[in-house]
Parts: sequence; structure tokens; C-alpha cells
Amino acid sequence: MTAMSNSDMLITIFGASGFLGRHVVQALARDGYRIRAAVRRPDLAGHLQPLGRVGQIHAVQANLRHPASVEAAVHDSAVVVNLVGILFERGRQRFSAVHAGGAELVARAAAAHGARLVHVSAIGADENATARYARTKGLGEAAVFAAMPDAVVFRPSVIFGPDDDFFNKFAAMARLSPFLPLVGGGHTRFQPVFGGDVGEAIAKAVANETKPGTIYELGGPEIYTFKELMQFVLATIDRRRLLLPIPFWVAKLMGQFLQFLPVPPLTPDQVELLKQDNVVSAAAQGESRTLQGLGIEARSVETIVPSYLWRYRKTGQFRRSLA
Repeated sequence: MTAMSNSDMLITIFGASGFLGRHVVQALARDGYRIRAAVRRPDLAGHLQPLGRVGQIHAVQANLRHPASVEAAVHDSAVVVNLVGILFERGRQRFSAVHAGGAELVARAAAAHGARLVHVSAIGADENATARYARTKGLGEAAVFAAMPDAVVFRPSVIFGPDDDFFNKFAAMARLSPFLPLVGGGHTRFQPVFGGDVGEAIAKAVANETKPGTIYELGGPEIYTFKELMQFVLATIDRRRLLLPIPFWVAKLMGQFLQFLPVPPLTPDQVELLKQDNVVSAAAQGESRTLQGLGIEARSVETIVPSYLWRYRKTGQFRRSLA
């Protein structure tokens, strides 16, 4: 019996049009798979087409609150990838509905159609976490493994890349604000990981080069405190700003008001998240459940981030000394 080639395999990606989705689509398209991009607004997914050959990427409508649309998107797929997640709640987009209920719906659909499943969670996911984001991510993982014990789960740290929600947010803030806040003193540790490296890890899972039923933790080559990351942002965009330590309780109070902005810079739940380090665990490192364990050489913040943060400098692509 002839083995199925990549071009014969259909991969459904939920959340394909998002920031991480672009990296995943690009990695899988490069490997020759047929890709079904399952998104809420297919009319806004046109930016995915240039990432592959003509006809290789097809967008379909799917909403994790609508089981019929999920079932239709999964039909005939060899592998299902779930990237869907939200950073704050709005309207019917609740953490419990997206991270837990949505993950379970996708896993059950994949199981029903005999497809393998790759699920993206987050470092810190824990059913008993005090932050709703982390708690619902943990509940989502549990639901995934209950429906599909052989699923592969990836927990990335903060993901960076040209359209990220981390470095871009603080660089934009530094253009307007005389200070950058250091929530809890800025001591929380992060291990930022490049979106392209996460995409490559997911491609390895799709190619069945990962261990079934396993949680991988993905972090970059370096660990930084939040304060160090803010210092890096300011140095990269050539701006002097006060780094202002803010106690957790003050930050949570600020978040109570800021959470109602269209795109909130801070919410009470995000403050709760900042109380825990966001780095690859010693257990994952010891068991090689990491990028390095997958044979991927992680790219650093210093080599990637300046290539897109330059637009926040007064001098654009040109550099000057801080003044």
C-alpha cells in the first residue's frame, strides 16, 4: 500500500487567520499539505493565500460556539490543529466558551472523524489556577485528552513576531506615555518564543514526529524579567521612559477600569497571570518536551524583534543614540 503524501493530506486549522495561525499555515504550506483554514470570517482570511500555492489554502466559516460548523470543517481531515484563544473577554467570547468548551468541541469532532489532533494551550495552564485565562486553558487540555488521549498539546510562552500583542503593545505605549508600568515590580519571568518556531513545532506534530498524548512546553533561548523586556523595548525604539513599579493590587484596580476599553492594555485577570513566571518547566526540560527536544533551534528576541519594532522609532529604520 502506497504511503499518503503530504499533498494528499488535508489539515484543518482552527484560528488560522490569527497571529500564530499565519506562522502555522506558512509552515504547513511549505511542507506541501492541503490546508483548510477554519475561521469566523473567511472574507478576512485573504492574507493567507500568498503563503501557499494556488488552491492549496481554502478558508471556510467555523465558529467554536456552533457545533455543526466545527463538524463540517473537520470532515475528511487527516489532522486538526486548534489555535483558537483569546486574551480578554468580550460579549459571547468568554474564556470558558473558547478555551474549554471550544477545545472540547474540536477534540470530539476530530475523534469522531478519525483525525489526529494538535492543540495549542499556554504555559501556566492549570485547572486550579486563580487566573481565569490559565484555569480555562487547563480545563481545555483536560477536555482534549478526555476526548482524544493521543492528542499532542503545545504550551508556548509569550509568542513574538511582526504582529505580536506583546512587544508591539508596549512599544506603541512608549510612543505616547511618559512611563511604562512594571506590574508587581517587573520581576515576573518570561521565555518569549518566536511564532515561526512554534509553527515549525506544530508542523512536526502534524508530520507525526512528536509523542502522542504529550504536552510540550515551548520557550525561546533566553529567560527575561518583565523589567528586562521593557528595557529592551525602549533601547530598540530609541526612547527614554520611566519604568514605574506598580504593586499588584494597584495594577488590578487599574485593570478594573482599563478592561472596558475596546482593546484593553490591562485587565484584572492579566494582573493575576503576572503573579506567576511564564517559563518552560524543569520537568519539560528534563523530559525533552521542548523546542530543543524536537530538534528546533529557537530564535532569540534580539535577532527578530528589532526587525519590526523600528517603526516605533522617531527616526524609523535609522538609529541614533538615546537622548
